[in-house]
Amino acid sequence: MRGTMKNKIKIKGMLKAYMHASLYLGILLAVINVAFYMLDYRSGILLTCFVLLYFGVILYLLFNNRPVILNELVSFATEYGQIQRKLLRELELPYALLDDSSKVIWTNKAFEEVLHVPKGFRRSITSIFPEITKDKMPGQEEEETDAALTHEGCEYTVKMKRISLKDMARNSDIISPEGYDGYLIALYLFDETALKIALRENDNQSLSVGMIYLDNYEEALESVEEVRRSLLIALIDRKVNKYIAALDGIVKKLEKDKYFVILRKQSVTQLMNNRFDLLEEVKTVNIGNEMAVTVSIGIGLDGLTYSQNYEFARTSVDLALGRGGDQAVVKTPERISYYGGKSQQVEKNTRVKARVKAHALREIITSKDSVIIMGHRMADVDSFGAAVGIWRIAKSLDRKAHIVINEITTSVKPLTDLFVTNEYYEEDMIVDGQRALELAENNTVLVVVDVNKPSLTECPELLKECKSIVVLDHHRQGTETIENATLSYVEAYASSTCEMVSEILQYINDGVKVRPDEADCMYSGIMIDTNNFMTKTGVRTFEAAAFLRRCGADVTRVRKLFREDAIEYKTRADAVSQAEIYRQYYAISTCSSEGLQSPTIVGAQAANELLNIKGIKASFVLTRYQDTIYVSARSIDEVNVQVIMERMGGGGHLSTAGCQMEGLSVIEGIRRIKDTLDAMIEEGELT
Repeated sequence: MRGTMKNKIKIKGMLKAYMHASLYLGILLAVINVAFYMLDYRSGILLTCFVLLYFGVILYLLFNNRPVILNELVSFATEYGQIQRKLLRELELPYALLDDSSKVIWTNKAFEEVLHVPKGFRRSITSIFPEITKDKMPGQEEEETDAALTHEGCEYTVKMKRISLKDMARNSDIISPEGYDGYLIALYLFDETALKIALRENDNQSLSVGMIYLDNYEEALESVEEVRRSLLIALIDRKVNKYIAALDGIVKKLEKDKYFVILRKQSVTQLMNNRFDLLEEVKTVNIGNEMAVTVSIGIGLDGLTYSQNYEFARTSVDLALGRGGDQAVVKTPERISYYGGKSQQVEKNTRVKARVKAHALREIITSKDSVIIMGHRMADVDSFGAAVGIWRIAKSLDRKAHIVINEITTSVKPLTDLFVTNEYYEEDMIVDGQRALELAENNTVLVVVDVNKPSLTECPELLKECKSIVVLDHHRQGTETIENATLSYVEAYASSTCEMVSEILQYINDGVKVRPDEADCMYSGIMIDTNNFMTKTGVRTFEAAAFLRRCGADVTRVRKLFREDAIEYKTRADAVSQAEIYRQYYAISTCSSEGLQSPTIVGAQAANELLNIKGIKASFVLTRYQDTIYVSARSIDEVNVQVIMERMGGGGHLSTAGCQMEGLSVIEGIRRIKDTLDAMIEEGELT
């Protein structure tokens, strides 16, 4: 049988050419022999004898030694295949072959030892690595894939390569290659546990930059006796230094109320896990000061350079201050995280900043030909009132001005009627977004009021058309902000944008004449946003209201403007009566939009009403309007509803916030609010 197998073996390729080379040379020699006969007869006979002898020897060796040569070739091939198999079996790299159904058909010793599987393991690879599902296997388009997986505490990079069996089928006498598309998958495991640990350790040791600002430094010092002020400062310095030193960090005081901090990344992670408890620790410093000291913290992390981390830190602390202070912001190239922000920002006693901003605004407006004023979508009383105030400033500086409103809601219609029906005011005082785009020129300044998010503005396209932009707002800043603003005046402590504009009016120009109708609008904005002077009301709020009263604002006229009809009153009452008390402290309800022109306003009013229930820390009212669910969130002082709404894609104030949800039913919206509350309570953000 061995001889039969050898007889069937056919030699081909270079080996066949090498073995037959002597025969081919003999034939060439025979041809030359014929030529010798033509030259010399005796030489031809002599060469013929040599050729015959040569052919005899060659044929003898060729046929007699062929079995020996084939036997050696078969032995070599067998031994070579065994060596290859042994080398692959004992290869230190874990290796396995899978069939097209992800079933293991062969493994080497390293694979069995690393994954603790027996020899002859024939189960699916998914039983070892659940993450490797059939859709993760390399397809025809992608011949090789890789993935990072964890198994028994070790981290691996798994590479899978698709091996087509078409060529094998083409040379096989058993399998027909026609329509055959079989394949195997070679799987390699690379243990990168040590490398990943080293990379993580190196990452944890990378340096981050931080900035710590005292929010109310001046106000806190004024609330304590002069002889004790140095002690208060020393105690705060000691608290900050001791806290950062415990994290193996470096802190350097730059100014009387500013600190520069260097921390390792793992220390920042520890801070984040502790939810920046330094915010609360600083508040415990009390030597008789009536006002607790609060801090704002900005951290820059994972930047490409130290200077980039520093820029991240500066941006973060500015964002923390813009959101009202008493909070920490961590900025990385991918995301921004917020911590704290549980207390109301303290109202500044001085109006120096308002005067500086007023002079800057005057310079900007006088350098332009026209002014366009824009608020947020679905303008409310505060937005329109502030726009009217800016319109009056522009007119006092002899500049053409326009207010952009696309849709006049029922809440602002009583106010807009004061100007539309008054001959004193131009017909194009109020324009829509399309007309505003036509009016916008290179020398036009755009003033954005009562909003600092580009996506929420009445006409976002205007932000691209106007090169000079001014932002006036009292909402806390979020991740999305209006970039490249020439002047930005965002004060979260202000009760309303109308309050800010009223202060600016007093410094913009000597003898600015505010008409009674305009004063009514701004007074209305303050009254609505403070819920009749009950929330977020400070000394400067009443000073702004007093200024507007001197300008002719009439409380009785304002009250008449905002009397509501019976349907709105009943709808709000229904929303309050149907409220669900969730987790003892949170009131959740829905507001019907049927028969209402501005159901979102009624929903906001219902949310305010729910706070009158004893024990309620925050209220949420959902209103479905124009295929969108509007959520109005309100609180008094214990819960930061802004952070809750930011989790859901919205924003606002610490005590007044909201968001919009599309593609959800009201029931799904309520479920999402509950899930958000559950998650934040579990994480410790809500207590």
